Amino acid sequence: MKAASKFLSAASAAALSAALVLPGALAVQFVATSVAEAAVVSRVEVSGNQRVDAETIRNYIAIKPGKAFSSADIDSAVKALFGTGLFSDVQINQVGSTLVVKVSEYKVVNQVLFQGNKKLKDNALQAAVQLKPRATFSQQALDADVEAVKAAYRRIGRDDAAVTTQIMDLGDNRVNVVFNINEGARTQIAAINFVGNSAFSSRRLSDVINTKRSSWLSFVLRDDVYDEDKLRADQELLRRFYYNHGYADFQVVSAVGELDEATNKYTVTITVQEGERYNFGDISVESTIPEVDSKSLESVVETHKGDVYNAKDVEDTIVALTEKVAGSGYAFAQVTPRGDRNFENHTISVVYTIDQGTKAYIERIEIRGNDRTRDYVIRREFDVSEGDAFNQVLIQRAKKRLEGLDYFQKVDISTVPGSAPDQVVLVVDVVEKSTGEFSVGAGYSTGGDTPGPSVEGSITERNFLGRGQYIKLSAGGGKNSRDYAISFTEPYFLGRRIAAGFDIYKSTREYNNHYDSDTTGATIRFGLPITDSISTQLAYNISQEKYKVDDSCLTNGTYIPGSPCTISPAILEGVEQSPWIKSSVSLGLVYNTIDDMKNPHEGLYVTGTTEVAGLGGDAKWVKLTGRASVYQTLSEQLDLVGLISGGAGHIAGYGNDGLRIFDQFQSTDRMIRGFEYGGIGPVDTNTGDHLGGTTYFNASAEAQFPLPAIPESFGLRGAVFADAATLYGSAIHTAGVTQSSTDMKLRASVGVGLMWASPFGPIRIDYAIPVKKEPTDDVQEFNFGIATRF
Repeated sequence: MKAASKFLSAASAAALSAALVLPGALAVQFVATSVAEAAVVSRVEVSGNQRVDAETIRNYIAIKPGKAFSSADIDSAVKALFGTGLFSDVQINQVGSTLVVKVSEYKVVNQVLFQGNKKLKDNALQAAVQLKPRATFSQQALDADVEAVKAAYRRIGRDDAAVTTQIMDLGDNRVNVVFNINEGARTQIAAINFVGNSAFSSRRLSDVINTKRSSWLSFVLRDDVYDEDKLRADQELLRRFYYNHGYADFQVVSAVGELDEATNKYTVTITVQEGERYNFGDISVESTIPEVDSKSLESVVETHKGDVYNAKDVEDTIVALTEKVAGSGYAFAQVTPRGDRNFENHTISVVYTIDQGTKAYIERIEIRGNDRTRDYVIRREFDVSEGDAFNQVLIQRAKKRLEGLDYFQKVDISTVPGSAPDQVVLVVDVVEKSTGEFSVGAGYSTGGDTPGPSVEGSITERNFLGRGQYIKLSAGGGKNSRDYAISFTEPYFLGRRIAAGFDIYKSTREYNNHYDSDTTGATIRFGLPITDSISTQLAYNISQEKYKVDDSCLTNGTYIPGSPCTISPAILEGVEQSPWIKSSVSLGLVYNTIDDMKNPHEGLYVTGTTEVAGLGGDAKWVKLTGRASVYQTLSEQLDLVGLISGGAGHIAGYGNDGLRIFDQFQSTDRMIRGFEYGGIGPVDTNTGDHLGGTTYFNASAEAQFPLPAIPESFGLRGAVFADAATLYGSAIHTAGVTQSSTDMKLRASVGVGLMWASPFGPIRIDYAIPVKKEPTDDVQEFNFGIATRF
């Protein structure tokens, strides 16, 4: 104990160590006797305080002038003053009728400084330490901060970082705290070895875990840091992966990292025991609640006899049954699955038992660790609040939602007993992570409306001001294009789970040196989740499009057909109609069961949109578009993934104005590879300009696979594909335009592709050979650009 009260009870004196000399013991007993006899003081005097007001100190102790007190009151006063964290020493003495409280204040931190740090900026280290300017200084806090700085360096792979401290006394009870840092060398991961796996390749399992082998991209991705907490989380990822693929007996035997001090590299070895693969056996629902008919609940069960055992399907069924029963008035109902293994047939029969459950209510929700994110951003992800019935399924759903926000490194939800037997306290512990990104990228595209090199820079914040809002500013372009955009999204508009946002954009284009465009527009959008896999979006769009013939095609400011450019009258008509105002409203629906949006292996993604233009403005048309993509693992061992996708669209004008050429669909590499942008469909046979079409259909089949001898950490995968598409129909009736056939004619191509999950976004290179085309089509065998999956 740093301070000792001179007023101790007889019991306290008896407990003193026998090492005390007799005079000292007598002195303690004498003081205690004095207290017992002088139980009232006339005033309380405070000394030693410099920053803390004397009256504030008097308020912390329960002893008041003129009122009786005991030695226990003095013990409590000492503890109370120490408990404030403001004092390094406290002594209380009675001098006559005066109680003297003598304190020594902790020094105050004036500045916290870091020296020698290059890999971690000051603001990152300041967020890691407890000591802050104007905070009280203590050796205990300093020691903890030294460990926190070391831990911050371990998280970026610098295990050998050394930290020393220097305390600079500035006088007036103020100090500067200096952390001197030797960052040391960065560790790497030389190899990740899996032992005991046969059902899945080591490459496939490497895709599942977050720990990655070091590669030439690691300096950007920072995913090759060895971290024991991350490795423990990886074990859970592996368990979930195997459980979702039928291996209910799977175990991680061990997961260790060994450091080679000579090379400063880790070798990670994960030993697994896969067990047998199971299918679902008999599935049934039982209820101990008389009013609940178990037969009526079978329709929501998502596990089916004969299917490969999948733990996620079991969890989804528990959620569905719980919600169904709760909707019937049984808020405390609990659904418990019981699995019966048949080791001979390798099946698991599951019985879902519905019980009334123990009544418990949520007394309060405590949130800890959210230094930046507001409490309400976390609370709104819960479907329960204070006073509601406790429901473990809804709590787990909230945990998944919080993890899905990507605001936190870690989310833990636990319970502690409340103030009554039927009350519980939910404790939500989170660890914040960086949510801001600044990126600069460069690329080269062989397709699109403006091929060539391009650059782009953007600033993105997913948790703006800790309010959960999304904001992005971007600018970019190439030789013939410029793009600027601002996007903002409030995910909980008016406190409801409705995403509301807007986009403002401006773009300029130079098309084939024939004509230029300048488009300025804005979109207001609202998104609403209907279920966990279905969502809808309503949007209003308004834009102004300006077109002009390129100066290089003008003679003395006037376009003369054929000299020096030949431009279709349909294009000239569109140019002459500018500026063109488009005002439209769109409604879209999305169904998404993809397992991993960054690296899909299973699932279905379907989207459909209806857009109507004509709410004011010049454009009057109705556009229907839809697309579906199905992913299916073809070989677990080879990590071979199949993709079948298809799309369709149709646009039709109404009113007297009809459609412009710029309203019609143009073919893209997303519609069919092996052809130029706008390279298929009806053509002005006089000028060779493609006019686009009013209807399109396309389909594609693709197999994706890892590249042999290429480490998985490089993010490279190969593909073989076959595409088919048609673009037909035309609403162009411009005088002087002679169109080729507008009938539906199929095009097809086959090819190979290379996909790279780069730090700047997914990039893809395709080589496609048309195997069915028309004489007027424009072929482009190579295509390079930003990849889009959905």
